[in-house]
Amino acid sequence: MIYRRKLYNVAPSIVLDFNETLLPTQLKYGARLVGRWMTPETNGVVEIFAIWEYDSFEEYEAIESKVRSDEEHIKRVQNWYKKWGGRENLKEVFFKVEQDFVENTVAGGSTWK
Repeated sequence: MIYRRKLYNVAPSIVLDFNETLLPTQLKYGARLVGRWMTPETNGVVEIFAIWEYDSFEEYEAIESKVRSDEEHIKRVQNWYKKWGGRENLKEVFFKVEQDFVENTVAGGSTWK
């Protein structure tokens, strides 16, 4: 198993819209959401981060390829860009986007109980 950690620092004004636009297609193609959290607003910034689980890096790549070629998803994202005045304007509400991959350090992959 591998885990992808995705982090966004965004303006509070985009949080609800952001959460509803991108999540459904990831799930449609088999990405397993471990959890998605956000911090309270601090100085005009909300941090949203998610942990996704995949059987392998190859599975992650296959799912991402399907997401990027999904016509319904492409339309939804393009409409979302238009709603916010174009993709170039997203820098006004997206301050940071990062992603990395992490491994479980608990023997056997289970969690503590």
